[in-house]
Amino acid sequence: MWGMSDTSPSDTPETPGATDFDAMTRDIAEVPAVEVIVTVAVNLMSAAAVKLGLTEEGDKHKDLDEARKLVHALAGLLDASTTEISSFHAAPLRDGLKSLQLAFREASIVPDEPGQGPGEKYTGPVYG
Repeated sequence: MWGMSDTSPSDTPETPGATDFDAMTRDIAEVPAVEVIVTVAVNLMSAAAVKLGLTEEGDKHKDLDEARKLVHALAGLLDASTTEISSFHAAPLRDGLKSLQLAFREASIVPDEPGQGPGEKYTGPVYG
């Protein structure tokens, strides 16, 4: 998020290494809310995929407890922002969420009951 500027926040002429919060505020002020929401959702998806072991490194970073939290947070964000972002943005995010929920169910040794998996409080039961 904070890397949206071409200038590093720590490259201020007055004090090298100091954070320029005014520049960061100006940068974030120029970003539309939909872009911020989508960016956060994609970051949550990426982190969940890593914690589910879906990357090239597979099981190296697999942690289902962490994945559950990330998927649940993603579902909550998408549920809360559905009316704020267009279906153009929401549809692929919902598809990605469902894929993560299915991957979680598949990775679990003892799968949750339908409706009890991560994020299913917001999306309803997810079936394979």
